Amino acid sequence: MSIDFGKALSARETTIPGLILLDLPVHGDSRGWFKENWQREKMTASAVDLPDFGPVQNNISFNDAVGTTRGIHAEPWDKYVSVATGRIFGAWVDLREGASFGAVFTAELDPSVAIFVPRGVGNSYQTLEPDTAYTYLVNDHWSPDATYTFLNLADETVAIAWPIPLDEVEISVKDQNHPRLAEVVPMPPKKTLVTGANGQLGRALREHFGDHPWIEYATRADLDLTSPDLGAARRWRDYGAIINAAAYTKVDAAETPDGRVEAWAANVTAVAALARIAAANGITLVHVSSDYVFDGTKDGAYGTDDVVSPLGVYGQTKAAGDAIVATVPRHYILRTSWVIGDGANFVRTMASLAERGIDPRVVNDQVGRLTFTTDIASTIQGLLDAAAPFGVYNVTGVGTARTWYDIAREVFAITGHDPERVSGVGTDEYFAASPTPVAPRPRNSVLLVDEAGPVVTGDMEERLRAYLQG
Repeated sequence: MSIDFGKALSARETTIPGLILLDLPVHGDSRGWFKENWQREKMTASAVDLPDFGPVQNNISFNDAVGTTRGIHAEPWDKYVSVATGRIFGAWVDLREGASFGAVFTAELDPSVAIFVPRGVGNSYQTLEPDTAYTYLVNDHWSPDATYTFLNLADETVAIAWPIPLDEVEISVKDQNHPRLAEVVPMPPKKTLVTGANGQLGRALREHFGDHPWIEYATRADLDLTSPDLGAARRWRDYGAIINAAAYTKVDAAETPDGRVEAWAANVTAVAALARIAAANGITLVHVSSDYVFDGTKDGAYGTDDVVSPLGVYGQTKAAGDAIVATVPRHYILRTSWVIGDGANFVRTMASLAERGIDPRVVNDQVGRLTFTTDIASTIQGLLDAAAPFGVYNVTGVGTARTWYDIAREVFAITGHDPERVSGVGTDEYFAASPTPVAPRPRNSVLLVDEAGPVVTGDMEERLRAYLQG
């Protein structure tokens, strides 16, 4: 066997998305050779950019005779294949649902060439030298309940140019009887779990993502996020993303003894449980946060790097949830303000008052922007589809910041009523006579949104008009 010694560690793209061929440095002399088969820090660095796929098992396949051929198998996990001794011909076929279904790539592997095979890409190997052994790291344990996809080695559609004709090699009966490409059911993507499916944001997510076998919507009745058995409630390795739309949002009630308990349970205890599951299983956790994590005293808009300083219990629980989610390797924290969606909310209330002839008093010293749940839902999908950098994003409407008083007047005008019917009042005066506990509100809820970035939502005025007229 001739090995190409001394190559620099590098990665090469292939004709199949996510299938990455790697050149490995092999150091040899008269005694033999040595290589770093898997080196996480180097291989996930930007120069190589291999996914940090979190292997949990290391397997070895030994092939006694030249021509031994295995495959084509697509498993529901990622795989990193590297030759220990000998040489193999590899053939990979994309069996995932999507535009690249059926794409083919082939290459020879020796100890100096390895390959990363993403979930759902069928792989097959033909031994080119006797006593060949190759290792493969996988990021899930084998399960009889997992979904596997198979393709016939001799399928005419993909037309793999095997170095040794298939009628001359050793193939198992099972591999010979796999279906042709036209009969293959593509492997679906990993599941996405949406929690809080009955809330304003949950309903928007259902409307946006639709009903698919790989998208699961869970309400509190379906899945108790505070249960100590949450870790065993699903086969979590089957999930690629959790969108946490479940939250306790009764800002004033959170100031009561019972409300405080409920707020911490939903916004912290449950979030911590989801964070543990996401971190342990390589899941992307999408967490929706709030302007209430800030005290509202800043002169100017709040950026994603500003230090949180919540005023009330609700804001404290949201800030605690943010801190927990930030420890998950794969996370998106979406900071929002003044959320408006399908259900009872400020905008609907103002429209109803206008229609019923009631002239409201509305606070005029809190400034912010509306955030529509439909925009949050589309932003979440955009982040996931683009595999955007993990971290914190501000997601609100853009345009001029307004007070609640300004927005109420605009609602009256859009619905054909005289905006002069709305009168302004300060926050302290408005809540002075409240017989129940009132949470402190940030006076400045303006979040800084980078209009050149990937997550800018629609102009607030335009979205408000469309919302009321829709």
